[in-house]
Amino acid sequence: MNVLVTGANGQLGMHLRGLAARSEDRYVFTCLHGTPEAETIYLDICNGEALDLICRSEEIDVIVNCSAYNDVNRAEDDSSMANMVNRTGVGNLAAAAKKYNAVLIHISTDYVFDGRKNTPYCEQDAPAPLGVYGESKLSGEKTIIASGCKYFIFRTSWMYSGYRKNFYGTMVSLLGTPGEVKVVCDQVGTPTYAGDLAEFIFRLISSRRVNSDFGLYHYSDEGVASWYDFACAIARLKGLPGKVVPCRSLEYRQKAARPHYSVLDKSLVKKTFGVCIPHWEESLEKFVKSQK
Repeated sequence: MNVLVTGANGQLGMHLRGLAARSEDRYVFTCLHGTPEAETIYLDICNGEALDLICRSEEIDVIVNCSAYNDVNRAEDDSSMANMVNRTGVGNLAAAAKKYNAVLIHISTDYVFDGRKNTPYCEQDAPAPLGVYGESKLSGEKTIIASGCKYFIFRTSWMYSGYRKNFYGTMVSLLGTPGEVKVVCDQVGTPTYAGDLAEFIFRLISSRRVNSDFGLYHYSDEGVASWYDFACAIARLKGLPGKVVPCRSLEYRQKAARPHYSVLDKSLVKKTFGVCIPHWEESLEKFVKSQK
């Protein structure tokens, strides 16, 4: 199979690079931005002609879309760009997948929900995003479904890794010196190691399960945590001198509202694909050890 990965220099894409090295399939890694440690073909998914050209010339069978506008706060002031990437660009990918009979694997977010539930969200729950970012991601989902292409949409949450800017890296930096760091304790979800999701997608492709059971699924690591819990676990496992102090969302003013509860129900993805999903604390501990 020929696999096109867009946004390949982000967290998920970088993990897919490592996995692809052992694959019999041919991976083509593309991104808007280059990185010194990885060969990258320049591709803007908002350029439909360029996308069509690479799908045709490389005879692409599977598209893994890791591209996204994911600056939640900035999206409130930059809705046109958020929608350009998360809706228009995704629409281009869906159109190309449909035209060339390729399978589109797309990553979405828990932020399509408003967080008013107190039990895990399943795929049948009605989305109700609180801000521009969630709205743009939901619009991308709808565009894919309406396109008639073969697709997998995987909603995930709170992704972290050793690549690019993310909560883990921010906490390691802030807690690296003595002092207090306030972290919200009233937003609850599930931290997800990018390597776990990348491994699942890689196995989906290599096992050829990518050729059936299309649809919308939830995939995050197991368990429940607040951002405060996540920060405390990072500090403990890394042995950082800083002190994590809990605070309410109202104390930590941000332009975009976040769901207070966005835990995802993984029953469908586990039943359909027989996948065993690790607990977030287990994955975090393994990840921290791998960084030493």
